[in-house]
Amino acid sequence: MGTPEFSVPALEALVQAGHEVVAAYCQPPRRADRGQKERLTPVHRAAMQLGVPVRYPKTLRTPEAQKEFAALQADVAIVVAYGLILPQAVLDAPRHGCLNIHASLLPRWRGAAPIHRAILAGDAETGICIMQMEAGLDTGPVLMRSATPIGANETTGDLHDRLAGMGADLIAITLGRLGEITPEPQPEEGASYASKIDKAEARIDWTQDATQIDLQIRGLSPFPGAWTMLRGKRLKLLRSAVAAGQGAPGEVLEGFVIACGQGAVEITEAQIEGRGRQGANSFLNGTPLPPGTRLGE
Repeated sequence: MGTPEFSVPALEALVQAGHEVVAAYCQPPRRADRGQKERLTPVHRAAMQLGVPVRYPKTLRTPEAQKEFAALQADVAIVVAYGLILPQAVLDAPRHGCLNIHASLLPRWRGAAPIHRAILAGDAETGICIMQMEAGLDTGPVLMRSATPIGANETTGDLHDRLAGMGADLIAITLGRLGEITPEPQPEEGASYASKIDKAEARIDWTQDATQIDLQIRGLSPFPGAWTMLRGKRLKLLRSAVAAGQGAPGEVLEGFVIACGQGAVEITEAQIEGRGRQGANSFLNGTPLPPGTRLGE
C-alpha cells in the first residue's frame, strides 16, 4: 500500500524476494496537464509492469472497501507513503497486521514530512523504521530500524532516494524474520511531529544566519524549493553550502556567494522563473550577478 516514487523500491523488493503480492493499493489516478488526462501514480505504473493487481479506492472507510481488503486474506500489509487513513478494520485484517516503512528514527519525526523536517532541523542522522501500525499517528511499536548520517550537502531529494532504498532493504529483512522479532514500544520522550511543508516556509529571509538558510535551501529541495526574488523574478535556490564572507543580507559577494545576517552561503544549483534547473556556472553564464547585486528585492 503506497503511492509515490518513495514507495516503488519496496514493492519491487517484495516481488524480487519471491513474496506473493496479492494486490497493490494506491491513490486513484489524477487529472493533470492541460489535456486533463488521468495520470497513474508511480506505484500504479510499477505494479502494472510487475503484473501485480492494482486497487485504488478513494477511501477505505466504507464497509465495501473493507470487505474487499479482508477477502485478500493477506498475511501482512506493507504500507509506505500510501496517503489514506487505514481504519481499524483494515489494520486488523492481515494475519500479521500492517507494517509501515517510516522515514525517520521514531519517535523522532512522526507525521507527514519526516525527511524535510530532519534536514530543516539540522539533524545529524535519520533512518528507517519498520513499525507495527496502530490507530495513533506513527505511534506503533518498532520491529526494526536502520540509521544513516545526513550528509553536509545532502538535499531532501537526495535523502529521499537513499531512504527509499534503505526501506526496501529493511522490509525484506523484516519479513524474513517475521514472528521472531519482538516489537519495541516507542518512548514518548523525544517524540516530535513532522507537519506538512507550508509554502510560506519557502521564502528566504536573508537576515537569518547562513547555517539556517543553508538548511532551508537543502531541506526544501527539490519541492517546494526555497526562493528569493532577483530583478522581479522568482529564483529558486536548490543546492547550497555554508561559505566564508560577510556583507549586507542578500548581497552577492562574489560568484554565487550570498551574504546572510551572519556568514554567507554559496549556491551550487538554482532555477530562475521560466527556466530549468542549472548548476551555478551555467546559471551565472546566462544570468550574471555582479558583486553588490541584491537578492530578495
